[in-house]
Amino acid sequence: MKRYFPLTLVSAAILAGCASTQISNQDVMAGWNSINAEQLATHVKTLASDEFGGRAPSSKGEELTLAYLTEQFKALGYQPGNGDSFLQQVPLVSIEADANMALSIGGKDYQYKKDMVMGTSRISAKESIKDSELVFVGYGVNAPEYKWNDYEGLDVKGKTVVMLVNDPGFATKNPELFTGDAMTYYGRWTYKFEEASRQGAAGAIIVHETAPASYPWSVVENSWSGPQFGFQKDNNNMDRVAVEGWVTVDVAKELFTKAGLDFEQAKQRAAEGAYHVDMGDLTASVEVNSEIKKSVSYNFIATLPGSKKPNEHIIYSAHWDHLGTDKNRKGDQIYNGAHDNATGTGGMIEVAEAFTKLPSHPDRSITFLAVTAEEQGLLGAKYYAANPIIATDKTVANINMDSLNLLGKVKDVSVVGMGKSELDDMLGEAAKMQERTISGDPKPSSGGYYRSDHFAFANMGVPAMYAGGGSEARDEETAQYRKRMSLVLRGCYHQPCDRYRDEWDLSGAVQDLQLFYKVGFDISQQEQWPKWYANSEFQRTK
Repeated sequence: MKRYFPLTLVSAAILAGCASTQISNQDVMAGWNSINAEQLATHVKTLASDEFGGRAPSSKGEELTLAYLTEQFKALGYQPGNGDSFLQQVPLVSIEADANMALSIGGKDYQYKKDMVMGTSRISAKESIKDSELVFVGYGVNAPEYKWNDYEGLDVKGKTVVMLVNDPGFATKNPELFTGDAMTYYGRWTYKFEEASRQGAAGAIIVHETAPASYPWSVVENSWSGPQFGFQKDNNNMDRVAVEGWVTVDVAKELFTKAGLDFEQAKQRAAEGAYHVDMGDLTASVEVNSEIKKSVSYNFIATLPGSKKPNEHIIYSAHWDHLGTDKNRKGDQIYNGAHDNATGTGGMIEVAEAFTKLPSHPDRSITFLAVTAEEQGLLGAKYYAANPIIATDKTVANINMDSLNLLGKVKDVSVVGMGKSELDDMLGEAAKMQERTISGDPKPSSGGYYRSDHFAFANMGVPAMYAGGGSEARDEETAQYRKRMSLVLRGCYHQPCDRYRDEWDLSGAVQDLQLFYKVGFDISQQEQWPKWYANSEFQRTK
């Protein structure tokens, strides 16, 4: 059901901005009310259908996805965002490790997927480590601003480093250590492999634990096996460690015991301060044979030109990709990616349509960017950041949509990375229209602000918002539904069961899309650009 709100709920500042372009509050609300669950469901069903095959980069599913986006945005009257094209080419390379491998440590062979997942980021058909000494390097962090360096005084050339997932703040919950329970970028697996490479290690192994990783071992099995995408580089990524991967916590405990160490004690010591220790006489050997395929994928970009300041853009982002199809898997082989992220991609179309309900274009341009290869380490967003179609100093703000709320209407709206920019205040004002309040990150330990495409914009200095959902159900019926459905969603993260379900309650997603539309409109009309707060680690550079 569409909801209407009285004029009094809109701030005087916004009304003033609307008046300057002859866009009335009623006009704005026409766009707001055009966003609905039925249309969103249609988009999600299509994008997450078996026909699209899980939307892997450089696949038939990509072709279908891009064609669908082009069709939808053309029909809405949007212009190509990259000259005369809706597409930005992203050169990728697929590296698929042969599953027939074993990691040999301490006289025992550990099995692929069951015990470990190993691979390489090098664009190379064969990489290996042989009798490489193991060194435990705590959290594998070198963070000068926190006066923390697990590698201090250590030469790891030719060695394989073993490290914990997340960062010390999670383990101690000490708010004065890193950022306490909220993961920093130093806790991300991407950083740990990058730092091990900078240190000159031959191999890098992360110990998986469900709580600090924020996902179960099955996610490691599914996400880091099969084709792994990276950028085509002149150096073929030979500056990366030869072999990188994960082991289960049970394997780690066994290895520590063999090394004469206690895993739990080593974890505790690693959280107390920068720490490393040799793992006795243990050495690691594994050969990774990979199939290399170079390909091209695409980001999608469409623009509604601004009426007064067309060179200044508010960019909405979402990733269109998912994990594709695993033909070696028994049973259901398609990772449909309905929640992650057909909802966000479909949501972009809904917000884009809302802007077309206005009698004239907003003052600033409204641009929609659907990026590729997010599941492979934010590659499409990173490529865009390195090769921006819209100059950074013309990009006013970013609003990101990833895995929309499927748990019904709520009284609050969660902000991942709350307290970083003035976008929080704008979201708070818009939320009042739904009688909602803004709340903080519901799971700060997962490091959500560093795990989706807005992070690339933040690194560019562009204020970026990642919000949605909430923790307070609107009513008791919704609360009961949330209990049931949240278990399903959690269990289907990066699993074939992430497919469209008729029982989904999309009303909460509609709530959030309305807010995203309103915040984008408000930014497009106000004189000043939103700013980062002074205490944020992100700032614009001139």
